[in-house]
Amino acid sequence: MSTGLRPATPDAEYASFRSRLFEAGLLLETGIDGLYGRSDGYEEVVRALDAMVGRWASELGATVVHFPPVLARSTFDHTNYLQSFPDLMGSVHVFRGGDRDHAELLRRVEADADWQALLEPAEVVLASAACHPVYPLCTGRLLDSGRLFEIHGWCFRHEPSVDPARQQAFHMHEVVHVGTPESAEQHRDRGLERGLTMLADLGLDMAAVAANDPFFGRLGAIMAAGQLEEALKMEGVTPICSTERPTAVMSANYHRDHFGLPFSIETPDGSVAHSSCVAFGVDRIALALLHAHGLDPARWPAEVRTRLWP
Repeated sequence: MSTGLRPATPDAEYASFRSRLFEAGLLLETGIDGLYGRSDGYEEVVRALDAMVGRWASELGATVVHFPPVLARSTFDHTNYLQSFPDLMGSVHVFRGGDRDHAELLRRVEADADWQALLEPAEVVLASAACHPVYPLCTGRLLDSGRLFEIHGWCFRHEPSVDPARQQAFHMHEVVHVGTPESAEQHRDRGLERGLTMLADLGLDMAAVAANDPFFGRLGAIMAAGQLEEALKMEGVTPICSTERPTAVMSANYHRDHFGLPFSIETPDGSVAHSSCVAFGVDRIALALLHAHGLDPARWPAEVRTRLWP
Protein backbone atom coordinates (compact mmCIF):
# COMPACT_ATOMS: atom_id res chain seq x y z
CA MET A 1 0.00 0.00 0.00
CA SER A 2 1.28 3.45 -0.91
CA THR A 3 2.51 6.01 1.55
CA GLY A 4 2.69 8.52 -1.27
CA LEU A 5 0.14 11.04 -0.02
CA ARG A 6 2.14 13.59 1.96
CA PRO A 7 0.65 15.67 4.78
CA ALA A 8 -0.54 19.10 3.68
CA THR A 9 -1.30 20.62 7.07
CA PRO A 10 1.39 21.90 9.43
CA ASP A 11 3.13 19.33 11.58
CA ALA A 12 1.49 20.96 14.61
CA GLU A 13 -1.93 19.57 13.66
CA TYR A 14 -0.59 16.03 13.39
CA ALA A 15 1.42 16.44 16.58
CA SER A 16 -1.68 17.69 18.38
CA PHE A 17 -3.71 14.63 17.37
CA ARG A 18 -0.83 12.38 18.39
CA SER A 19 -0.63 14.11 21.78
CA ARG A 20 -4.32 13.47 22.37
CA LEU A 21 -3.80 9.79 21.52
CA PHE A 22 -0.93 9.67 24.03
CA GLU A 23 -3.00 11.42 26.71
CA ALA A 24 -5.86 8.98 26.16
CA GLY A 25 -3.42 6.08 26.54
CA LEU A 26 -4.28 4.68 23.12
CA LEU A 27 -0.75 5.06 21.74
CA LEU A 28 2.32 4.80 23.96
CA GLU A 29 5.47 6.87 23.44
CA THR A 30 8.81 5.22 22.64
CA GLY A 31 10.88 8.33 21.92
CA ILE A 32 10.93 7.56 18.17
CA ASP A 33 8.55 9.26 15.73
CA GLY A 34 6.39 6.65 14.06
CA LEU A 35 7.13 3.88 16.58
CA TYR A 36 4.47 3.42 19.25
CA GLY A 37 3.15 1.00 21.80
CA ARG A 38 -0.57 0.33 21.66
CA SER A 39 -3.14 -0.10 24.42
CA ASP A 40 -5.46 -3.07 24.44
CA GLY A 41 -8.33 -0.68 23.69
CA TYR A 42 -6.56 0.44 20.51
CA GLU A 43 -5.76 -3.14 19.56
CA GLU A 44 -9.40 -4.10 20.12
CA VAL A 45 -10.32 -1.75 17.26
CA VAL A 46 -7.53 -3.20 15.10
CA ARG A 47 -8.73 -6.74 15.80
CA ALA A 48 -12.29 -5.77 14.86
CA LEU A 49 -11.08 -4.27 11.58
CA ASP A 50 -9.04 -7.40 10.84
CA ALA A 51 -12.13 -9.51 11.47
CA MET A 52 -14.20 -7.30 9.15
CA VAL A 53 -11.70 -7.67 6.30
CA GLY A 54 -11.46 -11.37 7.09
CA ARG A 55 -15.22 -11.83 6.63
CA TRP A 56 -14.97 -10.40 3.13
CA ALA A 57 -11.92 -12.54 2.30
CA SER A 58 -13.78 -15.61 3.56
CA GLU A 59 -16.65 -14.85 1.18
CA LEU A 60 -14.11 -14.91 -1.66
CA GLY A 61 -12.67 -18.24 -0.49
CA ALA A 62 -9.21 -16.83 0.20
CA THR A 63 -6.53 -18.97 1.81
CA VAL A 64 -5.48 -17.40 5.12
CA VAL A 65 -1.70 -17.25 5.68
CA HIS A 66 0.42 -15.65 8.39
CA PHE A 67 4.04 -14.54 8.12
CA PRO A 68 6.52 -13.01 10.58
CA PRO A 69 7.60 -9.35 10.29
CA VAL A 70 10.85 -10.40 8.61
CA LEU A 71 11.25 -11.63 5.03
CA ALA A 72 13.84 -13.91 3.46
CA ARG A 73 16.46 -11.72 1.79
CA SER A 74 16.32 -13.97 -1.27
CA THR A 75 12.60 -13.22 -1.64
CA PHE A 76 13.16 -9.51 -1.02
CA ASP A 77 15.77 -9.40 -3.79
CA HIS A 78 13.13 -10.61 -6.28
CA THR A 79 10.53 -7.95 -5.36
CA ASN A 80 12.46 -4.99 -6.83
CA TYR A 81 11.69 -3.04 -3.65
CA LEU A 82 15.29 -1.96 -3.14
CA GLN A 83 15.44 -0.51 -6.65
CA SER A 84 12.23 1.46 -6.13
CA PHE A 85 12.18 2.40 -2.42
CA PRO A 86 15.71 2.20 -0.94
CA ASP A 87 14.87 4.98 1.51
CA LEU A 88 12.00 3.02 3.07
CA MET A 89 13.46 -0.47 3.51
CA GLY A 90 15.07 -1.90 6.64
CA SER A 91 17.88 -4.45 6.63
CA VAL A 92 18.63 -6.80 9.56
CA HIS A 93 22.29 -7.10 10.58
CA VAL A 94 23.79 -9.60 13.03
CA PHE A 95 27.06 -10.38 14.81
CA ARG A 96 28.97 -13.36 13.38
CA GLY A 97 32.41 -12.84 14.95
CA GLY A 98 34.45 -14.77 17.50
CA ASP A 99 35.88 -13.87 20.91
CA ARG A 100 38.33 -11.32 19.57
CA ASP A 101 35.63 -9.62 17.51
CA HIS A 102 33.34 -9.63 20.55
CA ALA A 103 35.99 -7.91 22.63
CA GLU A 104 36.37 -5.26 19.94
CA LEU A 105 32.60 -4.89 19.80
CA LEU A 106 32.44 -4.25 23.56
CA ARG A 107 35.33 -1.82 23.38
CA ARG A 108 33.52 0.21 20.73
CA VAL A 109 30.26 0.16 22.69
CA GLU A 110 32.02 1.47 25.80
CA ALA A 111 33.83 4.12 23.74
CA ASP A 112 30.59 5.13 22.01
CA ALA A 113 32.29 4.25 18.71
CA ASP A 114 30.91 2.68 15.54
CA TRP A 115 30.16 -0.84 16.78
CA GLN A 116 27.58 -1.36 14.02
CA ALA A 117 30.42 -1.67 11.49
CA LEU A 118 31.23 -5.10 13.02
CA LEU A 119 27.82 -6.48 12.06
CA GLU A 120 26.99 -8.34 8.85
CA PRO A 121 23.75 -8.62 6.87
CA ALA A 122 21.47 -11.43 8.02
CA GLU A 123 19.54 -13.73 5.73
CA VAL A 124 16.39 -11.70 6.46
CA VAL A 125 15.18 -8.12 6.02
CA LEU A 126 12.26 -6.30 7.63
CA ALA A 127 9.03 -6.93 5.74
CA SER A 128 8.00 -3.88 3.74
CA ALA A 129 4.69 -5.30 2.50
CA ALA A 130 2.54 -8.08 3.89
CA CYS A 131 2.06 -9.70 0.47
CA HIS A 132 5.70 -10.27 -0.50
CA PRO A 133 6.07 -13.76 1.07
CA VAL A 134 3.12 -15.25 -0.86
CA TYR A 135 4.63 -15.01 -4.35
CA PRO A 136 7.23 -17.78 -3.89
CA LEU A 137 4.29 -20.01 -2.88
CA CYS A 138 2.88 -19.56 -6.39
CA THR A 139 6.00 -20.43 -8.40
CA GLY A 140 5.11 -22.78 -11.23
CA ARG A 141 1.88 -23.21 -13.19
CA LEU A 142 -1.37 -22.06 -11.61
CA LEU A 143 -4.69 -23.86 -11.68
CA ASP A 144 -7.51 -22.37 -13.75
CA SER A 145 -8.81 -20.25 -10.89
CA GLY A 146 -5.44 -18.84 -9.88
CA ARG A 147 -4.59 -18.25 -6.22
CA LEU A 148 -6.23 -16.03 -3.64
CA PHE A 149 -4.62 -15.22 -0.28
CA GLU A 150 -5.58 -13.31 2.84
CA ILE A 151 -2.52 -12.01 4.70
CA HIS A 152 -2.24 -9.79 7.73
CA GLY A 153 0.97 -8.89 9.47
CA TRP A 154 3.48 -6.27 10.54
CA CYS A 155 5.38 -4.12 8.04
CA PHE A 156 8.26 -1.65 8.36
CA ARG A 157 9.00 1.47 6.35
CA HIS A 158 11.58 4.01 7.46
CA GLU A 159 9.42 7.10 7.33
CA PRO A 160 9.54 8.85 10.72
CA SER A 161 6.83 11.48 11.16
CA VAL A 162 4.81 13.25 13.83
CA ASP A 163 1.70 12.21 11.85
CA PRO A 164 0.37 9.25 13.89
CA ALA A 165 -1.06 7.73 10.69
CA ARG A 166 2.43 7.56 9.17
CA GLN A 167 4.07 4.86 11.28
CA GLN A 168 7.37 3.08 10.79
CA ALA A 169 5.98 -0.21 12.13
CA PHE A 170 2.36 -0.80 11.18
CA HIS A 171 -0.22 -3.49 10.57
CA MET A 172 -1.34 -4.33 7.03
CA HIS A 173 -4.19 -6.62 5.94
CA GLU A 174 -4.17 -7.67 2.29
CA VAL A 175 -6.21 -9.84 -0.04
CA VAL A 176 -4.01 -10.90 -2.97
CA HIS A 177 -4.94 -12.57 -6.25
CA VAL A 178 -2.49 -14.20 -8.65
CA GLY A 179 -3.89 -15.28 -12.02
CA THR A 180 -4.59 -13.95 -15.50
CA PRO A 181 -4.47 -10.25 -16.42
CA GLU A 182 -8.26 -10.23 -16.58
CA SER A 183 -8.81 -11.90 -13.21
CA ALA A 184 -6.18 -9.70 -11.53
CA GLU A 185 -7.79 -6.50 -12.80
CA GLN A 186 -11.20 -7.79 -11.78
CA HIS A 187 -9.99 -8.48 -8.24
CA ARG A 188 -8.50 -4.99 -8.00
CA ASP A 189 -11.67 -3.28 -9.21
CA ARG A 190 -14.13 -5.32 -7.14
CA GLY A 191 -11.92 -5.08 -4.07
CA LEU A 192 -11.72 -1.30 -4.33
CA GLU A 193 -15.50 -1.02 -4.53
CA ARG A 194 -16.05 -3.38 -1.60
CA GLY A 195 -13.38 -1.74 0.54
CA LEU A 196 -14.76 1.76 0.00
CA THR A 197 -18.23 0.55 0.94
CA MET A 198 -17.05 -1.21 4.10
CA LEU A 199 -15.20 1.87 5.32
CA ALA A 200 -17.97 4.30 4.38
CA ASP A 201 -20.36 2.10 6.38
CA LEU A 202 -18.13 2.83 9.40
CA GLY A 203 -18.93 6.53 9.06
CA LEU A 204 -15.75 7.54 7.21
CA ASP A 205 -15.91 10.07 4.37
CA MET A 206 -14.27 7.94 1.66
CA ALA A 207 -13.14 8.81 -1.87
CA ALA A 208 -11.23 6.87 -4.52
CA VAL A 209 -8.25 8.56 -6.19
CA ALA A 210 -5.64 7.45 -8.68
CA ALA A 211 -2.31 7.35 -6.86
CA ASN A 212 1.35 6.46 -7.21
CA ASP A 213 3.88 4.83 -4.96
CA PRO A 214 6.67 7.04 -3.56
CA PHE A 215 9.33 5.81 -6.00
CA PHE A 216 12.86 7.01 -5.24
CA GLY A 217 14.93 9.42 -7.33
CA ARG A 218 14.64 10.85 -10.85
CA LEU A 219 13.76 7.52 -12.45
CA GLY A 220 11.14 7.12 -9.75
CA ALA A 221 9.39 10.29 -10.91
CA ILE A 222 9.00 8.75 -14.38
CA MET A 223 7.69 5.49 -12.89
CA ALA A 224 5.23 7.38 -10.71
CA ALA A 225 3.91 9.34 -13.69
CA GLY A 226 3.35 6.13 -15.63
CA GLN A 227 1.59 4.50 -12.69
CA LEU A 228 -0.74 7.47 -12.40
CA GLU A 229 -1.41 7.69 -16.12
CA GLU A 230 -2.40 4.03 -16.35
CA ALA A 231 -4.33 4.07 -13.05
CA LEU A 232 -2.57 0.92 -11.82
CA LYS A 233 -2.97 2.04 -8.19
CA MET A 234 -6.15 3.36 -6.67
CA GLU A 235 -6.37 4.54 -3.08
CA GLY A 236 -9.27 4.97 -0.72
CA VAL A 237 -8.67 8.21 1.15
CA THR A 238 -10.37 9.91 4.08
CA PRO A 239 -9.65 13.11 6.02
CA ILE A 240 -7.87 12.68 9.33
CA CYS A 241 -6.06 15.93 10.06
CA SER A 242 -6.45 17.43 6.59
CA THR A 243 -9.42 17.76 4.26
CA GLU A 244 -7.20 19.17 1.49
CA ARG A 245 -4.85 16.16 1.54
CA PRO A 246 -6.78 13.22 2.98
CA THR A 247 -4.94 10.13 4.18
CA ALA A 248 -4.78 6.89 2.20
CA VAL A 249 -6.24 4.13 4.38
CA MET A 250 -6.60 1.41 1.73
CA SER A 251 -5.33 0.74 -1.77
CA ALA A 252 -6.17 -1.47 -4.72
CA ASN A 253 -3.15 -2.25 -6.88
CA TYR A 254 -2.77 -4.02 -10.21
CA HIS A 255 0.84 -5.25 -10.40
CA ARG A 256 0.71 -6.64 -13.93
CA ASP A 257 3.58 -9.19 -14.20
CA HIS A 258 5.77 -7.41 -11.63
CA PHE A 259 5.77 -10.51 -9.40
CA GLY A 260 4.87 -13.14 -11.97
CA LEU A 261 8.14 -12.69 -13.87
CA PRO A 262 10.73 -12.81 -11.07
CA PHE A 263 8.93 -15.59 -9.21
CA SER A 264 8.32 -17.65 -12.40
CA ILE A 265 4.55 -17.88 -12.00
CA GLU A 266 2.57 -19.05 -15.03
CA THR A 267 -1.10 -19.18 -15.95
CA PRO A 268 -2.53 -22.52 -17.19
CA ASP A 269 -1.66 -21.63 -20.81
CA GLY A 270 1.97 -20.91 -19.91
CA SER A 271 1.72 -17.10 -19.94
CA VAL A 272 3.30 -15.01 -17.21
CA ALA A 273 0.84 -14.58 -14.35
CA HIS A 274 -0.40 -11.18 -13.23
CA SER A 275 -1.35 -10.18 -9.71
CA SER A 276 -3.26 -7.59 -7.74
CA CYS A 277 -3.84 -6.79 -4.10
CA VAL A 278 -6.40 -4.95 -2.02
CA ALA A 279 -4.60 -3.62 1.04
CA PHE A 280 -6.12 -2.19 4.20
CA GLY A 281 -3.94 -0.06 6.48
CA VAL A 282 -5.74 -1.09 9.64
CA ASP A 283 -3.74 1.28 11.86
CA ARG A 284 -4.69 4.20 9.65
CA ILE A 285 -8.32 3.09 9.58
CA ALA A 286 -8.34 2.79 13.37
CA LEU A 287 -6.90 6.30 13.68
CA ALA A 288 -9.40 7.67 11.17
CA LEU A 289 -12.22 6.20 13.26
CA LEU A 290 -10.77 7.65 16.47
CA HIS A 291 -10.49 11.04 14.82
CA ALA A 292 -13.99 10.90 13.33
CA HIS A 293 -15.94 9.40 16.24
CA GLY A 294 -13.89 10.27 19.32
CA LEU A 295 -11.17 8.66 21.38
CA ASP A 296 -13.50 6.37 23.34
CA PRO A 297 -14.73 3.52 21.09
CA ALA A 298 -17.37 2.62 23.69
CA ARG A 299 -19.11 5.90 22.79
CA TRP A 300 -18.98 5.54 19.02
CA PRO A 301 -22.29 5.53 17.09
CA ALA A 302 -24.22 2.30 17.56
CA GLU A 303 -24.28 1.52 13.82
CA VAL A 304 -20.48 1.73 13.69
CA ARG A 305 -20.01 -0.50 16.73
CA THR A 306 -22.51 -3.02 15.35
CA ARG A 307 -20.54 -3.34 12.12
CA LEU A 308 -17.23 -3.71 13.95
CA TRP A 309 -18.49 -5.98 16.71
CA PRO A 310 -21.45 -7.86 15.15
